[in-house]
Amino acid sequence: METLTFPRYSPDDIITYLRSHILEGAEARNLVKGDVFGNPRLEVLHLIYLRILQKVCGIRLEHAYMMPFNVDIMYPQIYEGFLPVCNLYIHMERLLPMCRISDFQIADVLNPKTKRTVRFLSGILNFVNFRESRREVYLELQQSYKLAMEKSQHLEAVNREAALKLEKLNTVPAEHEAEIKQLTESIRELEQLLRQDYRRKQTALQEVTSQKKTDIAERTQKLNECKVSLATLKEEQEQLKSKIVESPEERKSYNEMMKETIKKLKRSKQEVTEKYEGYRDVVEVLPSCQVELQLYQKKMEIQGENVERLASVSSEARNLEDQLESSQVELKKAKTDEMSLKRMVTAKHEKLATAEIQLKKMREDIEQHKCTVLEHFNKVQEKRGAVYDKVMAIRKEIKQKKDKIEQLKDDAEEKATKAKEIRLILKAVLDKCHESLLKPAKTSAASRAEKIDEIREGLFSIQSSVNAS
Repeated sequence: METLTFPRYSPDDIITYLRSHILEGAEARNLVKGDVFGNPRLEVLHLIYLRILQKVCGIRLEHAYMMPFNVDIMYPQIYEGFLPVCNLYIHMERLLPMCRISDFQIADVLNPKTKRTVRFLSGILNFVNFRESRREVYLELQQSYKLAMEKSQHLEAVNREAALKLEKLNTVPAEHEAEIKQLTESIRELEQLLRQDYRRKQTALQEVTSQKKTDIAERTQKLNECKVSLATLKEEQEQLKSKIVESPEERKSYNEMMKETIKKLKRSKQEVTEKYEGYRDVVEVLPSCQVELQLYQKKMEIQGENVERLASVSSEARNLEDQLESSQVELKKAKTDEMSLKRMVTAKHEKLATAEIQLKKMREDIEQHKCTVLEHFNKVQEKRGAVYDKVMAIRKEIKQKKDKIEQLKDDAEEKATKAKEIRLILKAVLDKCHESLLKPAKTSAASRAEKIDEIREGLFSIQSSVNAS
């Protein structure tokens, strides 16, 4: 476990994080480094673990004091003190494998060590930070997906409204259907009549203009021929002038000839102008036809306005179709975004599924471990029951012995009281005996002193006699 996948935090960083994110109120204010590290206070460490379980796993405070229902316990009051610690150990053993910690033991709850608690708390803090970051990412994805769905719904609503507008524009109301049918039939009839009249008059005018054009072409050909002949004559005249010295008579005759040709040309020009005026008069007769044509043109203009109206309606329809196409393009984009988001969500679901499978495996392992722990716990409970029976038997024996001791104490007290009474009686008797014995002792002592004095006097007299002899 020395090669960890999470950073090792310092105790000061852990305490600051616990104060700011895990604990609240007086719990955060009263938390000190010595309560968790060094010589930790078990109630503070257990409280920190419970708050972490509340935040991460949603475990409430009363769950730590609940007895499991699937276990038959003879005397549940025996487990009241050990039950919160056992539940805390079970929940922490489920949480810590997700934090990449797999060596959590019951001793870490009952007798925690500083290094192990630092490692456990740093792993838990890393998991909490990772959980918060992933939660923010998931919420952002969810928000973006929600916005895309709202946008797609809005575009679908706009598309429906545009489709309804198109249907309204394309559909004619029932009140005006007959009028529109009559108008369309009359417009068609007028168009046919106008086309027929226009074709007849156009053919007549084309025939007249073709005849006039042929006449004018003939006249122009004649004029061109005359011009060519004049040009040739001028050239011949110049050549003759250069060659021959003209006589005045020939010059006069030649001038007269030229004058006659000029007169002929003027006559021909007058004839052409007269014919042109006649043609112009014929053309001036055309205004009556032009008036009729103007009437037909007005009708055609009215029809053109109707066509323009139809074109404007069709343009509006095309604009709506363009809007529909743009909305469809946006819908496609939204659908592609939705597909990408769905793929992201499916990928997340797959990851979640794999995580759930791993969690299931871990739960199965935990359940197996729990079963083994429960079996061991049942065995311990059986042993504890046997020990409890022995303890109860010992307690009964102790009670019996206590009863005997109390009886002996009572007897001893009674005997002591009796002994005290006897002692007092004996003391009184002894005092009386002493008093009765003191008197003869005093008398015997006095007599003994007298006798001793007598003996001493006799001995002194004997010694004195001996010395004298």
